[in-house]
Amino acid sequence: MSASTSTGARLGFGLIGPRRARQSVTLDQLESLALPVGDDGVVIGVDAQGRPAVLGFNRPTPYEVTLIGGVWTAQVLALRAAATGARIVVETGRAQTWTALAHAAGGGQPCITLHDVGRVPPQGPSAGSPVVVVRDCGMRPPRGRVVSGPWQSVLTLLPYLSPVAPRLIEKSALVGIQRVSPDEAAQIGRILHLPAAETQTLSTLSDGVTLWCAGRDRQFVMTRATDAETGLLGGARRMD
Repeated sequence: MSASTSTGARLGFGLIGPRRARQSVTLDQLESLALPVGDDGVVIGVDAQGRPAVLGFNRPTPYEVTLIGGVWTAQVLALRAAATGARIVVETGRAQTWTALAHAAGGGQPCITLHDVGRVPPQGPSAGSPVVVVRDCGMRPPRGRVVSGPWQSVLTLLPYLSPVAPRLIEKSALVGIQRVSPDEAAQIGRILHLPAAETQTLSTLSDGVTLWCAGRDRQFVMTRATDAETGLLGGARRMD
């Protein structure tokens, strides 16, 4: 296909614009232009060096996340994902825990909806209307009717390590662990093949700190609430 036509227009690209000198920078200058966030998504906190840590929920491929931690962190993630334009669907047996968040988010628009366990209808996700399903279904969440797919991610919240955790961890692309008991930390360390130092650290993590694991990549992240988030959700806490 020709890049231009006799009228001077390029197919798919419009009219040819004015010719301008090319702009270039040296490699040293290019490094100074680097952004601290390396990908699109939700800023979930800062890493050990104080750099923003970003989690991309809105993807064209299925994406499973398991969080062994507190509902506070799950709610902050849901609120920030909603701010990016995603529809948040919460499957929960404790709707009262999520009601205030659902009412406050979206400025009156129903961007966060609550559903009983096992009662989540098909959502029809798309690139223009991505969906994040948050499964807050206790220690033994049943297999969900609505699963991850293109433009629909699933975040499963486990308050503690449970018998279903190994299965969920195995199928998850990303796993987050907050403070757990030493025995739970030892089990998680074996499942995720963590170094001994990181395994021992899991039982001493501060509120708001999560170890995020994706394959061999691991990163400790501190989630700090904004003033608005603190007013709605309170301060960071591991226990609900």
